[in-house]
Amino acid sequence: MYNPSLRREKELLSCEDGSYTLYSKEFDEAYHSTKDGALYESLHKHVMPALFYKSKYKTITILDICFGLGYNTLATLYYSKKQQLTSKIHIIAPEFDEDLVHSLKSFQFPSEFDDLKEIIEVLSEKLYYEDEQFKIEILVGDARESIPHIQEKIDIIYQDAFSPTHNPLLWTYEWFQDLYKISKKDALLTTYSTAASIRLGLYEQGFLIYIHRAEKMRFSTIASLTPLDELEFVDMELKKLRNPTARSMKDKDYI
Repeated sequence: MYNPSLRREKELLSCEDGSYTLYSKEFDEAYHSTKDGALYESLHKHVMPALFYKSKYKTITILDICFGLGYNTLATLYYSKKQQLTSKIHIIAPEFDEDLVHSLKSFQFPSEFDDLKEIIEVLSEKLYYEDEQFKIEILVGDARESIPHIQEKIDIIYQDAFSPTHNPLLWTYEWFQDLYKISKKDALLTTYSTAASIRLGLYEQGFLIYIHRAEKMRFSTIASLTPLDELEFVDMELKKLRNPTARSMKDKDYI
């Protein structure tokens, strides 16, 4: 499924929001939607909706899957600083492309991240950063192997791996089962995927499914282990009745 010989072959792409992303030849896919924009997508599909519900917590633990170019992690820091949030934030981010992380100190990030340059340099060199408010750990290797060993319980999950078509093992029932096991009782998950198979995989672990909408962006999914206000609820039992052939993805179909 993975092709290490193609891992370093990437192409720089510009996005409609003015930010840049990369195209991976290994996965035949861009790291972000060039239409939604790398920065805009990170902020509006993941960071802002998640912190809307969790920003009053004194401590927040976030699982950023996968770190990639670091947009979700860096956008979390940027937004927290901009909004003057006081929460202490611990971000755990699996990523199997170590060379990519080491290259980020020379990547052309948007100006919004200018104040984070020192953090980016430290992360790209040490795969770790910590100050009084933020702690970031990049777990190099296969996320399917590292996730079950995480000891800390998770408040927020950014489910932002390459698509189910190109990286199915990070979207299966068993994958979501592993995520559930390390989640707090009120954890929530953000993802760009709206596919029935993905929503079913989350629902079968006990997540409630909601539609998230933002301006200038395609709608996405928020899944939560507790009810959320102000979001459009998706009745998965009704969905199952209307689409009886729909199934969650299973490891056995891809291994």
